[in-house]
Amino acid sequence: MFSMTLVCWIGWLFVLYFMDPFEAGSVGFLLFYMSIFFASLGTFSLLGFFMRVWFSKEQVIFRHLGVATRQSLWFSGLIVLTLMLQASEFLQWWSIVLLIIFMTLLEFFFLSRKVIRR
Repeated sequence: MFSMTLVCWIGWLFVLYFMDPFEAGSVGFLLFYMSIFFASLGTFSLLGFFMRVWFSKEQVIFRHLGVATRQSLWFSGLIVLTLMLQASEFLQWWSIVLLIIFMTLLEFFFLSRKVIRR
């Protein structure tokens, strides 16, 4: 997981330094947003996993991987959506608040499903 995150960050740097956004068009923007999404997804997954392992007393440490990956998916999506809104000049403080509320509700939904299943 660490090595793929490193590859994603290297890919993002390649897109950032070697693609001209005026010449690449929509493909360049798609590659930029996808590479920053996957790079941040891997980074936040690793950080969340290691923090959960560090602070948890649970014996089976790989139970934390699913939760950390899901939460990093929300956070990475929030970052990419914020960047996209900023690029299209639609970013307002209330749009960020709405995105945070929506992703928080999604996380609460997944947490409640887990509690009911047990």
